[in-house]
Amino acid sequence: MIKDTLDKIRQEALAKMEEAGDMDRLNEIRVAYLGKKGELTKVLKGMRDVAPEDRPKIGQMVNGTRAEIEQKLEDAKKTIASRERERRMRAEKIDVTLPAKRIRVGHSHPNTIALEEVERIFTGMGYQVVEGPEVETDYYNFEALNIPANHPAKDEQDTFYITKDILLRTQTSGVQVHVMEQQKPPIRMIAPGRVFRADEVDATHSPSFHQIEGLVIDKDITFADLKGTLAEFARQLFGPDTKVKFRPHHFPFTEPSAEMDVTCFKCGGKGCRMCKGEGWIEILGCGMVHPNVLRMSGIDPEEYTGFAFGVGLERIALLKYEIDDMRLLYENDIRFLNQF
Repeated sequence: MIKDTLDKIRQEALAKMEEAGDMDRLNEIRVAYLGKKGELTKVLKGMRDVAPEDRPKIGQMVNGTRAEIEQKLEDAKKTIASRERERRMRAEKIDVTLPAKRIRVGHSHPNTIALEEVERIFTGMGYQVVEGPEVETDYYNFEALNIPANHPAKDEQDTFYITKDILLRTQTSGVQVHVMEQQKPPIRMIAPGRVFRADEVDATHSPSFHQIEGLVIDKDITFADLKGTLAEFARQLFGPDTKVKFRPHHFPFTEPSAEMDVTCFKCGGKGCRMCKGEGWIEILGCGMVHPNVLRMSGIDPEEYTGFAFGVGLERIALLKYEIDDMRLLYENDIRFLNQF
């Protein structure tokens, strides 16, 4: 009777293993026949009704059936695992004869290219590159640069104020003040960085753009030093035949002040669309550092003099690469950027 029951259990278990298609189904079969509440366990619990002299023989038969089922389960697991591995290999097959995917290597943005070139020129002249905070105090952005409280540049329509005394810097000149307060002359530095002004976005204006401010402080610095330095800068940036022209101007933090033009590098000064027929292109503002600025920064204007200049990084990029719309630099159009 028990032998027939064991044969039936073995045959049912083996038949179900043949039909099993995955590991989960095999596990269900194992639990159903070998688990604590499985069929073989039920047979063992019925041993109390078997005569004592027959129990060893019946126990041997149950253990033999269990061993056979366990072995068949192990064989079925290996078969299913092998089948699953072959299926994955077919699905993940790689044709090594196909062309490889091209790795798209990026490159520097036009602004970055222009900035690195300007930095190379000035570091070659012995200047250091200094960075400063984009969120600045009113004192460093205006007051310390000889811009009084009632100056139009401090109007909220022109400047992004955060509080009465904290604002987004409108120029990187404040970095020069930080350096003058912390470092004794001689000073030779440029301060590149992002600045912010309340401008409408168009082909030549943006509320966020980049400036490069330069400063030299030492004994016996004259306007001739300023002219010679900027003329050499222009020649290295736009070509050895570039000429410069200085026009009188006004900046609160320099006296005397000037704007510098360079001969059009497109037409050589003859007049073209690039220079609007004038032969000259305005490039930067400059001048001798105002004595008030030196004095407020703790430098004696009777002992030291200096010059400063400021140029828009985007303006250099627009001119150098003949770009007619500043917005192209920030639209992230790959078709445009790939040209550089």
